[in-house]
Amino acid sequence: MNDFIDFILQFGSLTQQQIDLVSRKATELTLRKDEYFSEAGEVPRRVGFILEGVMRVCYYNNKGEEITRYFFDEHHLVVEMRSFENNIEASEYVQAVTDCKLLIFSKQAWDEISRTIIGWDVIVQKIFSKALIEKLERRSPLVEQDATTRYLTFMEKFPHLANRIPLSYLASYLGITQSSLSRIRKNIR
Repeated sequence: MNDFIDFILQFGSLTQQQIDLVSRKATELTLRKDEYFSEAGEVPRRVGFILEGVMRVCYYNNKGEEITRYFFDEHHLVVEMRSFENNIEASEYVQAVTDCKLLIFSKQAWDEISRTIIGWDVIVQKIFSKALIEKLERRSPLVEQDATTRYLTFMEKFPHLANRIPLSYLASYLGITQSSLSRIRKNIR
């Protein structure tokens, strides 16, 4: 819980009473590798904070191919916020890439925190604004670069993720085939 509180306090201040409320509303969840935190077609009912592990956001394109959009590791919130807040079906899957341990807030608990703590929504907005900027910074170079440069950029920016995710997910994220990724990796060595 301390990791989550430290994370939240980067974006705003809370009194000890507010911290205690947030702490009471959280529960721990363990997800095994490949288990889903949330699925496309379902309304998200919880917000997670990753304490340990790596998760990914993915979807299926119109050809039925699985596409990885993002990876999240420790100290990131996990939820499709638009669907969560508006009570609508998610369009993407959130899946554990490794065994994961998360703090979980149910929709009811999250809403109660929001109603009780003045300024909570501002803190959450700041968190998601930062996350959006991070996503854009991760994805924007991928559009303009060749496959080898995309791979090298990923390795440079996220060396801590490289050995934690399957090559098939990484290839999908980079927008290349797994065989192309293998060839790139072989040529770099």
